[in-house]
Amino acid sequence: MNNETKICVIGLGYVGLPLARLFSTKYKTVGFDMNPNRVKALMDGHDATLEVSDELLQSAIANGFVCTSDIEAIRDCNFYVVAVPTPVDENNNPDLTPLYGASTTVGKVISKGDIVVYESTVYPGVTEDECIPVVEQVSGLKFNEDFFAGYSPERINPGDKLHTVEKIKKVTSGSTPEIGQKVNEIYASVITAGTHLAPSIKVAEAAKVIENSQRDINIAFVNELSHIFTKMNIDTSDVLEAASTKWNFLPFKPGLVGGHCIGVDPYYLAQCAQHHGYNPEIILAGRRMNDGMGEYVATETVKHMLKKGIQVLNSEIIILGFTFKENCPDVRNTKVIDIYRTLKEYNVNVTVYDPWANPAIAKHEYGIDVVNELPSEKFDAAIAAVAHKKFEEMDVLSLLKDKHVIFDVKCTLDRNIIDARL
Repeated sequence: MNNETKICVIGLGYVGLPLARLFSTKYKTVGFDMNPNRVKALMDGHDATLEVSDELLQSAIANGFVCTSDIEAIRDCNFYVVAVPTPVDENNNPDLTPLYGASTTVGKVISKGDIVVYESTVYPGVTEDECIPVVEQVSGLKFNEDFFAGYSPERINPGDKLHTVEKIKKVTSGSTPEIGQKVNEIYASVITAGTHLAPSIKVAEAAKVIENSQRDINIAFVNELSHIFTKMNIDTSDVLEAASTKWNFLPFKPGLVGGHCIGVDPYYLAQCAQHHGYNPEIILAGRRMNDGMGEYVATETVKHMLKKGIQVLNSEIIILGFTFKENCPDVRNTKVIDIYRTLKEYNVNVTVYDPWANPAIAKHEYGIDVVNELPSEKFDAAIAAVAHKKFEEMDVLSLLKDKHVIFDVKCTLDRNIIDARL
């Protein structure tokens, strides 16, 4: 199989690059990305997402792994993996534009007998009803006669150096039983954690989209508890610690829910449900709760400032952290932006400090300035929004004026110095 299979991974972001690098340890592998600057940086041996270390990347390149933006360089591949983003638009409707584009690319190069596997998170039916028709139209080939398909949902956890791609069990599927077996064998040859062959592509799609929807709903529940217990002057963390002494209590914590998965996937499932005539009340209620947490944090911070007699108008507030999670540079769908925007409605001056985030990307995506170095001025309030390891040794009090407010979103600061936390 190693000699027969030549793999192309389309989309070299947080998902595609680690997978392509892993495949290259067993197969001839080409990584394809439309962004020539991204390709050049990777071929120079550096991954700006930090998901693949320079050492691993450079070793892979030395052993034949190639990244390219030239479509002709992937024409001789026979196993295509699509790993492009699946975002939502401003109305939280699924945006399949990247998938249509990737499917068009596949259609231009796919040949008889080839397989295309989708990894992007979608609702059940997207692979066969939306993506495959594009491949058919562009290629002129017939699905399940001339070419075949599979679906194997990504489970990458950005910034996690413990649960890397090969250590996470992989769900696989194929458009026919035989193709399912072949897709499964190829993934199983590099995924040390093992694989699970689903009976159909739709089952695999559904399994992926409910993983993050389930987590979203659980976090929404504890976020609602945080609202309730704050009004009762009860510390939510103390309540959760006590409740977790029961063996089957689920240890979820309140917080901001952003990123490219948990904050997005439930909308895909919700639209699918609505398309089939069902209104998903719990899923959308969870989304509303979680999407409102940034505004809640900002509003509570302002309330505490007023209680302490701190003038809010033209005050100085620092937000510690901007990425959607700790210890990674990923700012996709970060909910810290909601804290920032709500504070700006009160006409305050907001400084966002994050040693991980790329200021240029933050400026391009959100139109705000993020600094990588701590400013020297003193602030009226600090919001610890992201639990970066680099913040552990920080003296937060040294950033603040004598009269100040500290809101601890992640519950990592000494509770003796904070004014509020989730």
